[in-house]
Amino acid sequence: MLDQRYRWKNKQIREHVAVLDGKLSPDMVLTNARFLHSTLRKWVTGNIWIYQDRIIYTGEKLPEKTSGCEITDCSGQWLVPGYIEPHVHPFQLYNPQTFAHYAAQKGTTTLINDNLMLVLLTDKKKAFSLMQKLRHSPVTMYWWARFDGQTELVDEEMVFSHECVKSWLEHDAVLQGGELTGWPKLVDGDDLMLHWIQEAKRMRKKIEGHFPGASEKTLAKMMLFGADCDHEAMTGKEVLNRLMQGYTVSLRHSSIRPDLPVLLDEMKALGIDQYDQMFFTTDGSSPAFYEEGVIDRMIQIAMEHGVPPVDAYLMASYNVARYYNIQHLHGIIATGRVASINFLESETNPVPVSVLSKGVWLKKDGKGIEPEEPVDWALYGQGPLELDWDLEPDDLQFSMPFGLEMSNSVITRPYSISYDVSYEVLPDNYEDNFLMLMDKKGKWRINTLVKGFAKNLMGLASSYSSTGDILCIGKSKSDMLLAFKRMKEMGGGIVIAENGKIIHEIPLPVGGIMSDKSMDELIGDMKKFSSILRDRGYAYDDPMYSLLFLCATHLPYIRITSKGMYDVMKKTILFPTIMR
Repeated sequence: MLDQRYRWKNKQIREHVAVLDGKLSPDMVLTNARFLHSTLRKWVTGNIWIYQDRIIYTGEKLPEKTSGCEITDCSGQWLVPGYIEPHVHPFQLYNPQTFAHYAAQKGTTTLINDNLMLVLLTDKKKAFSLMQKLRHSPVTMYWWARFDGQTELVDEEMVFSHECVKSWLEHDAVLQGGELTGWPKLVDGDDLMLHWIQEAKRMRKKIEGHFPGASEKTLAKMMLFGADCDHEAMTGKEVLNRLMQGYTVSLRHSSIRPDLPVLLDEMKALGIDQYDQMFFTTDGSSPAFYEEGVIDRMIQIAMEHGVPPVDAYLMASYNVARYYNIQHLHGIIATGRVASINFLESETNPVPVSVLSKGVWLKKDGKGIEPEEPVDWALYGQGPLELDWDLEPDDLQFSMPFGLEMSNSVITRPYSISYDVSYEVLPDNYEDNFLMLMDKKGKWRINTLVKGFAKNLMGLASSYSSTGDILCIGKSKSDMLLAFKRMKEMGGGIVIAENGKIIHEIPLPVGGIMSDKSMDELIGDMKKFSSILRDRGYAYDDPMYSLLFLCATHLPYIRITSKGMYDVMKKTILFPTIMR
């Protein structure tokens, strides 16, 4: 059954009807259930019958047969549909399986996942096999189909070929195209991207935008091209602009953009009090950000800022399901839907005491179940990173006339390097670090300096980047070499070295990008990593995203990429990579 995307076979549907007719017993009955009815928009009371992973009946009746049936009295509880996270980047050090288990403990039982790392780290056949494997998870996972790599890739036309993108769009687990990080190419006349959008629309699938700071005219253009939703509104006015142009708006609260309180307050000041065309996203935040919750946290913030509880719960469930045309499966507690239900202590506390997902208890009376058997990632082309080359002292030559200066966690501007950097260890009074991006296959490198990252950092090596290539940062060349050596030994990860010693490491054995640890363990590792960097001068919100986006060309102004140092605004390569 789990091998299907909820298209129940005839035999199974006959069994469902037999339960209703009293010929078979349901697996579970929830009695005296006060639950939110998403279309009535109010709390109703009744009994809920569940057979396997499907709700068979909601109403006043009780089943005729109850042999072997689990009966749960829900008196005193409030039941709501399982929460849906519509914009997941499931590779932010965690992996899709560990994030799904963690999110489900807090009530988020359906995830719509970015496919970027599946495209970059493995081939299509293995990616689709992994998606099939993950269908056996008690958490429901859907996917996107990316149209670009959000960086300048060598042979990008092969990585994101027409055949590849079309295959992803046709996959039944894929609900949308995008996000459109490469939308400037579309505006400039990229008809292949426009064709992919047209194909997605023909298949009745959505297009997710990525339009930070977009003007009213640009938003209108992108709506004409086919965009349906955007998650980049950073003010109430920007929310209004998107609504006026016909967008659905995904309100974001993330580790680098914790905007939800401001958005809600400014929306209220603008007189926006209808929420049917809105839902929530945490936009792939770093592990530590999730310590306080996932979508449950956003529901709580919404209620604290004046959103009525019913609206807040619908924004976390039914609004998403309706937008993606999956409301026949998700987002409503009613006959025929997947049995994913959160059990709350009160109407105003969205953190569930019990969680039912696909008819299986993932949390019961405050106690979570053990995680499922870990995926063998190597079977799907995402085993430990294997580097058949070494970083050599000769690679650490830095003579670039300008470097990257950080304005915040993710924005980098150019600055002139007018002073001597021919040191083995940069002087303490320099605010710069050496910065190098290395091809994971060892074929090329780009060397420059970065200012504002962490001026007292000696050596850091990371296989975690937006392309899976290797980053090295630090003041000391010998510590950079040591950190790289240890990162290579681990099969990928993030390593900090100082004065000839390793002082912290985060192994990332899943493709060199993701951890196989639980989220709780990873949160501890990431908090220590952030603390070490802050002690050495890192002054921004999220060092994980700083590493991730050094190569990402969907943000201004200067980036290091596999093609070289890239000017995002002028769309030109300023200095090419050096072949090794």
